[in-house]
Amino acid sequence: MEVILLERIEKLGQMGDVVKVKPGYARNFLLPQKKALRASKDSLAFFEKQRAQLEAANLKRRDEAQAVAAKMDGLKVLMVRQAGESGQLYGSVSGRDVADAVKASGFTIERNQVNLDVPIKTLGTYAVRVSLHPEVAISVSVTVARSQEEAERAAAARVAAEAAFAPVEDVVDAPVEEAADDEVASE
Repeated sequence: MEVILLERIEKLGQMGDVVKVKPGYARNFLLPQKKALRASKDSLAFFEKQRAQLEAANLKRRDEAQAVAAKMDGLKVLMVRQAGESGQLYGSVSGRDVADAVKASGFTIERNQVNLDVPIKTLGTYAVRVSLHPEVAISVSVTVARSQEEAERAAAARVAAEAAFAPVEDVVDAPVEEAADDEVASE
């Protein structure tokens, strides 16, 4: 089935593109959410007539998303979960859980904006992609720990490890002593 996209859709196309998609995807997702129109002469003429308004609305939504992204930059959320001794969670952390944690931090996002390829099933720190707009995405740091104290200890250990492995440019070159060469030559 061919459709005309009314907004940019990742891995599919830009606004105004006529793309061929599977009928179920069009019927169940694109058309009900008003992300596309069926490709026909009438709908193409309608789209061309409405194109300026659609682009202006898209630009406004993108600018709002960029403003929110600037505020959310560097956001870190903590999720306390029960886990076994090996660090395996008894449940898992899903996109809904991440969305709820971000909402608790003061930002409004929906669970479908959180892009998790697979659920989080172990303790640790993860970078989770959040799509605020089809053209604006940020990364949120999600720390999954057994308790607040454990998360603080892990963060302190991570900072110490990063400091220990500082780039080579930061190390000051010490002068090489020539006395060591003289001792080797006299032996």
